[in-house]
Amino acid sequence: MTTDITLGFIGGSGLYGMSDLVEKEEIEVDTPFGKPSSTIMTGMLNEQKVAFLARHGKNHTISPSEINYRANIYALKTLGVQRIVSISAVGSLQDHLAPGNIV
Repeated sequence: MTTDITLGFIGGSGLYGMSDLVEKEEIEVDTPFGKPSSTIMTGMLNEQKVAFLARHGKNHTISPSEINYRANIYALKTLGVQRIVSISAVGSLQDHLAPGNIV
């Protein structure tokens, strides 16, 4: 099922979709590892076709320990994705890592 999509986004806590996508299409992908966390939303973003997957499911119903990471990556790869931008909300117990720092 390879497509012309080479860039994929995985949204973490708080990011369950991409409102700027146009020409949206929802794709369900089966993998040898089972189902990914959610269907994959594809669409155009600044004249580039991209894919988006919600890591915790569309309504944050999957805890981090239950995420099928292999299925998520395999599903995006099946669509032809070569690069993934993964957005996560995390914390730190290190004083030198303040809120807003990029690590």
